[in-house]
Amino acid sequence: MAEVVLTDVTKMYPGDVKAVDCVSLEINDREFVVLVGPSGCGKSTTLRMVAGLEDITDGTIRIGERVVNGIAPKDRDIAMVFQNYALYPHMTVYKNMAFGLLLRRQHGAWDNTLGFVVAHGKWKRAREERREIDARVQEAAAILGIQDLLHRRPRALSGGQRQRVAVGRAIVRKPKAFLFDEPLSNLDAKLRIGMRAELKRLHRQVQTTTIYVTHDQEEAMTLGDRVVVMKDGIIHQCATPYDVYERPTNRFVAGFVGTPPMNFLGGRVVRESGGLFFADGSNRLAISTRHEPLLKPFEGRDVTLGIRPEMLHLQTDGSENCRMSSQITVVEPLGDRTDIYVSTPDHPQIICRVEGRPRVEEGAALALQVDMDRVHFFEPGEDGRNITLGD
Repeated sequence: MAEVVLTDVTKMYPGDVKAVDCVSLEINDREFVVLVGPSGCGKSTTLRMVAGLEDITDGTIRIGERVVNGIAPKDRDIAMVFQNYALYPHMTVYKNMAFGLLLRRQHGAWDNTLGFVVAHGKWKRAREERREIDARVQEAAAILGIQDLLHRRPRALSGGQRQRVAVGRAIVRKPKAFLFDEPLSNLDAKLRIGMRAELKRLHRQVQTTTIYVTHDQEEAMTLGDRVVVMKDGIIHQCATPYDVYERPTNRFVAGFVGTPPMNFLGGRVVRESGGLFFADGSNRLAISTRHEPLLKPFEGRDVTLGIRPEMLHLQTDGSENCRMSSQITVVEPLGDRTDIYVSTPDHPQIICRVEGRPRVEEGAALALQVDMDRVHFFEPGEDGRNITLGD
């Protein structure tokens, strides 16, 4: 177990394509960190550079006390789990899990009849190594609940079982760090949820530094001690799941994290009747006293209002200055909750998430109450800064 530190790491591909741009990240010992972002953001490239499968153009990577820039992948003392499992089809589950350890035996060449006759001491040490490997495989199989599968070959396993074998092969190594490259993307939705819980339980049990890559922000939020949100090879935010959701550093992070995604409404900060309002043409929303000091410098300027779907309510018993007039376009019942899609003259689609089964119909007019204390205001642009966080 060890910390993993990336300092100003850059990766350039031919044609001046910058896949990773000066990334610095410190992952603490025994921490579970998730790299998340859209396709092409550089998260898998970053992971592969830590593993040694991609050369670094610039910067340094340290695992424990050792800088590993020029060290071969097999000598970095890490274990990697791939998206496609990468199991040997002709080997049993037991042999797949034990294979890496068998290759590293110091006295494996003497584990035979000749060793017993010619070099009995080395033969004994070879047998001790084999017993240690067997103990590790059995321990990992018990942790993952696959003891009954050790005699099978990969073709006789389900997708979830193959994933457990791939994880088990990593566990037996007892490495300084685990690296996971989108390991659940090939599983169906129900199995993916179950495996997420398994991975979280596993990390608590083995307590090994873990770097996990995914494009699924729900996976990132449920698994990580910290979440690293990337785009265009740059880290936009690195924080706890709670802070990434409640305190997004910019509009990109706010829109990427959350299901359904945050609603973004373009408008302007105006002063009316002695107070500040967000005006988008058809609606006027009073800016809360909590946000007013931060929005004063933006009076008369364009800003983007960010409203998460759960911040919109059907009840209209609050202030009239926090209501939004809209028309229902789509209703999606989800059992314990309902997603309602509405439109306004200025915004073709706004998503509202409410509890239970409200009596609403498509095409009906709807007044929504906005929780203005919890909304966010962003500077214009796709990566506009979150004004409500202050400086």
